[in-house]
Amino acid sequence: MTRGERLNNPGNIDRNAIKWQGMCADQSSDPRFVVFNTPEDGIRALAKVLLSYYRKHGLNTVRGIINRWAPSTENDTSAYIYHVAELLTVSPDAQINPERPEVLEVLVTAIIRHENGRNVYDDDVIVKAVDSALA
Repeated sequence: MTRGERLNNPGNIDRNAIKWQGMCADQSSDPRFVVFNTPEDGIRALAKVLLSYYRKHGLNTVRGIINRWAPSTENDTSAYIYHVAELLTVSPDAQINPERPEVLEVLVTAIIRHENGRNVYDDDVIVKAVDSALA
């Protein structure tokens, strides 16, 4: 089981001042990443972050989104960008609209795969979390 799966945080969202919906009251099990009550809560938070990148920061390409999500100080961001773009079947600089559920679902799934090396979540879990983020 990966760290992201164990923490119900498959996007590996760092801890900060945000009090996420579904965030565990006890955050002591990990010094860096947010711990969520359920996978749906962690996936919803991932989707919310991606929506804020689009809505507040105008990021509408895989390159723009992943450059912010996975800075090169910690990641091989170029490989990450190309992996996510491939899973979305778009070029890294093609415009995408994460407010469309079908786009956000694939984007979330691609990030989960890259962060954890796999995706263990059923489609219905992803769909439920994305729908909740878009509500």
